[in-house]
Amino acid sequence: MDKVTVVGAGHVGATAAQYIAEKNLADVVLIDIVDGLPQGKALDLMEAAPVNMHDRKLVGTNDYADTKGSDIIVITAGIARKPGMSRDDLLKTNANIVRTVAQETFKHSPDAIYIVVTNPLDVMTHLVQKTTKLDSKKVIGMAGVLDSARFQTFIGMETGFSVEDIRAMVLGGHGDLMVPLTRLATVNGIPISELLPQAKIDEMVDRTRNGGAEIVKLLKSGSAYYAPGASVAHMVEAILRDKNRLLPCAVLPQGEYGLKDVYIGLPAVLGREGLKKIVEIKLTEEEKEALHGSAKSIKENIDLMNELLVAV
Repeated sequence: MDKVTVVGAGHVGATAAQYIAEKNLADVVLIDIVDGLPQGKALDLMEAAPVNMHDRKLVGTNDYADTKGSDIIVITAGIARKPGMSRDDLLKTNANIVRTVAQETFKHSPDAIYIVVTNPLDVMTHLVQKTTKLDSKKVIGMAGVLDSARFQTFIGMETGFSVEDIRAMVLGGHGDLMVPLTRLATVNGIPISELLPQAKIDEMVDRTRNGGAEIVKLLKSGSAYYAPGASVAHMVEAILRDKNRLLPCAVLPQGEYGLKDVYIGLPAVLGREGLKKIVEIKLTEEEKEALHGSAKSIKENIDLMNELLVAV
């Protein structure tokens, strides 16, 4: 039986665990530092199993020993920015949390593949790889799947067509400098430029870049978790079932797109060993410039993290 550990039993972690179990992908260990939280959510999810017709086991725990032998480690643990908290404070706090999680999980599952969800996502993915010293093919960030799903959703809303026929890809960092590839977005092969005016496409790009903030504003307390959780499960399925899915993920290029030494969202083929390869497509000069601008911003945040943390 495949085993997935989800670290962090908040909304994103618990929802990811739910989707993973309901898609019958793996048994799930849900771990959190809060006593009772992962245990209660895991039990609740187990009690839903007869209704959802699966026999996957879900275990809630506060002990990393229970994560032993995991095939995949999903890291959602961290905090959201609070009033009065600077971005530096958030970066330092989450970096400390993620570094500890990486150290503890690696002790018990040194062969696992990591999927990183904690924000700032690209920087945290870099930190997990540096902490575990795993081959970068086994440490992958989630956000491109989520950002692309949001873009596809908005295309569906504007065109009225089924999202099942919509394909779109968002590259770059998970933030304001993400790079939606509008010229490659299609509805059953038809470019969206033939279906929508440029002004409407520009609006959708802006909405995609601010997709998370829009939900935070609406909720007033908390942030998105259904789509992030589904995006995690999508990646878990691609890996465990060796599906060779071409998905935008935060990966570490080795010269592709003229980039090195920075985790950033690129077209990635996922399978049982994690990242199988980065697919290099021809970008326009404008797209390439935007992608490199995003990479520069991520590198600056990595440098800042290294200053804030001791011996990263």
